[in-house]
Amino acid sequence: MTPALNEVIHAPNRLRICAFLSTVEQAEFGVIRDMLEVADSVASKQLKVLEEAGYVTLSKPTGRGRVKTWVALTAHGKAAYQEHVAALKALIEG
Repeated sequence: MTPALNEVIHAPNRLRICAFLSTVEQAEFGVIRDMLEVADSVASKQLKVLEEAGYVTLSKPTGRGRVKTWVALTAHGKAAYQEHVAALKALIEG
């Protein structure tokens, strides 16, 4: 079976988010926003799309001080990202 491009992941910012999250256990929202060099609202919108697809989880652990949002790639998201990368490689290799 040929791997398929994933329209949810394929958007540039979402692809960058998935690529970044595939290398770490989790990342703080501000780190992702800064990596993308976008406003909070843009990063939030992209993460919401990924969350609705079941590709990332967002958590806000309670504790002292300012509550930060943490983002992690789910197993489903990791598999979808890997398939998308395989589809891109197949496309490039012809």
